[in-house]
Amino acid sequence: MIIRTTEQESHYKNLEKKSTAELIASINKEDQKVALAIEKIIPSITDLVEAVTTKMETGGRLFYLGAGTSGRLGVLDASECPPTYGVPAGWVVGLIAGGDRALRFSIENAEDDPKQGWKDLAEHNINENDFVVGIAASGTTPYVVNALKDCKAKGILTGAISCNENAPICEIADYPITCVVGPEFVTGSTRMKSGTAQKMILNMITTSTMIKLGKVKGNRMVDMQLSNAKLIQRAIDMVAEITGLDQEKSSELLSKTNNVREAVALFYNSGK
Repeated sequence: MIIRTTEQESHYKNLEKKSTAELIASINKEDQKVALAIEKIIPSITDLVEAVTTKMETGGRLFYLGAGTSGRLGVLDASECPPTYGVPAGWVVGLIAGGDRALRFSIENAEDDPKQGWKDLAEHNINENDFVVGIAASGTTPYVVNALKDCKAKGILTGAISCNENAPICEIADYPITCVVGPEFVTGSTRMKSGTAQKMILNMITTSTMIKLGKVKGNRMVDMQLSNAKLIQRAIDMVAEITGLDQEKSSELLSKTNNVREAVALFYNSGK
């Protein structure tokens, strides 16, 4: 029987006998392997981002679909796009097996339903203009695997993120990403290195896509939502930096638009 990498025994023994410092140092040693594993698969991530960007440029949406830790990470990444880039909530959608309750409580058996993934996508009127990324460290989660099969049958492009070679999810997806990070520090605990890898890859996908869609200027989040004092001050600083206005005038200008990009455009369109 072949034991998948994510289920292989940890390289570390007798964890309960180690000191706190030993535990933390060992976890850190393992975590350092994640970025190196991702470096090897940059071409796969690049291909997926370009495909997602093409869909979104013509009005399509990006969907993340996962269970457990993978699902929570997808929902997290999706939920951060509106405040960070000022995009509508429906542009990037995160779906998790078991629904929103599964974000806080373990509903692990929800991932075993082979039909629910497509049902959840269908509630959002998923269509061939959209792009679906299935996230599953094991690469075998029925909720995700079968949903991608349904997408493929209906002409919807798909991607996949897994941490096992030759995972079923990656054999189905049009744009598979396989990031093998090795056995977990605690055997089978994919919330650790596998989860870290997934989070880093999701960051790459949405950040790169939003930049390609014009939601960043220079290196600034010019479309971010101004939802608290810290972000308002950051926006004032950006307006001041771009326009050369002082803080007071930048604040006044920003108050007219509540958006950095629009405030700057107003400044230049008004003849300064």
